[in-house]
Amino acid sequence: MIDESRVAGGALSSDGVAADVALAEVRQLRAADRPTHGGRLFAYVYDPAVPGLDDLAAAAHRESAHVNGLDPTAFPSLLAMENALVGAAGRVLGGGPGTTAPDVVGSVTSGGTESLILAVKAARDAHPEIAAPRIVVPSSAHAAFAKAAHYLRVALDVVPVSVDTLRPDPAAMAAAIRPETVLVACSAPSYAHGVVDPVAEIAGAAAEAGVRCHVDACFGGWTLPYLRRLGEPVPAFDFAVPGVTSMSVDLHKYAYAPKGVSVLLHRDAALRAPQYFAYADWPGYTMINPVIASTRSGGPIAAAYATLRHLGDAGYLRLAGVTRDAVAGLADAVRAVDGLRLMAEPESTVVCFTATDDGPDLFVLVDELTARGWHTQPQLSYAGLPASVHLTVTAAVAPRVAEFGPDLADAVAAARATGPAALPPELRALATSLTPDALTPELVAGLAAGLGLGTGALDRMAAVNTLLDAAPARLRERLLVEFVGLLQRPAW
Repeated sequence: MIDESRVAGGALSSDGVAADVALAEVRQLRAADRPTHGGRLFAYVYDPAVPGLDDLAAAAHRESAHVNGLDPTAFPSLLAMENALVGAAGRVLGGGPGTTAPDVVGSVTSGGTESLILAVKAARDAHPEIAAPRIVVPSSAHAAFAKAAHYLRVALDVVPVSVDTLRPDPAAMAAAIRPETVLVACSAPSYAHGVVDPVAEIAGAAAEAGVRCHVDACFGGWTLPYLRRLGEPVPAFDFAVPGVTSMSVDLHKYAYAPKGVSVLLHRDAALRAPQYFAYADWPGYTMINPVIASTRSGGPIAAAYATLRHLGDAGYLRLAGVTRDAVAGLADAVRAVDGLRLMAEPESTVVCFTATDDGPDLFVLVDELTARGWHTQPQLSYAGLPASVHLTVTAAVAPRVAEFGPDLADAVAAARATGPAALPPELRALATSLTPDALTPELVAGLAAGLGLGTGALDRMAAVNTLLDAAPARLRERLLVEFVGLLQRPAW
């Protein structure tokens, strides 16, 4: 639990505090967080375990923290660094001079979600004649596509993925394209399971229909090309594929830059043009924005630039090799434990596993791993796909692989001994019978209390995850909104 007494009354003190006091408070609050380094957190953070890289990135961030990306003519340093990052991403993903996509252009965004929202915006705004635009995505596509559809009022056509291959059928993707479709999307790889969609077939179908195709490579775009160079059988997924019109790649993932920096690439400038927002019909400055934000700190961009310059192509190739070996070791550890199975053979930097029919309760297993210092990401069941455990693997994990196998086996034994998460029958009944509209504040508060939810992080979440897993998707969404809302309260 986080001790918020130090910040009671909010961050604004009457007379201010000494700098060392403020910094001490930040450090005290940070003590409750998951560890961002050390190779024991398999989600949310990306650690290359490169000595001095954090200090370099922090220094570069400090140099440009107050530079404003609103006007590139006022701060040409930021423009130069953005163009350099776009060029690097374009090269890694099969574009640039000497390729079949020589005119690739792009923009630096705050993260993968913004990149995907902008890809949808560009596709939508390229067709103002379509009154009710639609996008086609596989069910394994990142939830940010649904967020983009919600924000931009674009209909979302979801194509199921196979429970065996975890990929969409290209023919089903093609059949989902309508006259109102403005964008077809696929993943390289999907976040949940780490498998690469059949990009060539999907992009070909989109091109035949005259529709844009976006490849979401936010998660794997900076590793798949290096894995291919290391001899791994990476399928075609980038701008070398005809029909791929845009791509996204997060530099704060496997380029190991600090958060948040992503790059959205388009095959040419004409495809990017609808992404911009411009407005002159007011008495202030003419607003022109390539991304959603207007004011943007140059700090993250400078930190990413310094990171890429320092690590270089050879550094990324080495890190990809280290990560590949760590993935193989973790996958072997899963295979060695009775009651567990891989959801798919690893193709990228993800190890995803589930329980066999006679295996342990996965949510209890996640808690047992947490108790042993391993912070994994549980994924709930969906449309015939079982609940699973997701491991995002980074280079920092490599020294820890030998420790994981014995701890995993021990955690499985403990989960079997504990048995399934205890969920009162009345709560399970509510999860399967309630509608989102029936949730009252009183009912939510009672559910939260019954599950032990309060402020701060919880290490035992099996009961909560079991309740959410039993709930239909719409109710699950509403419950999470309400539960998170209980956590996000001001310190008065």
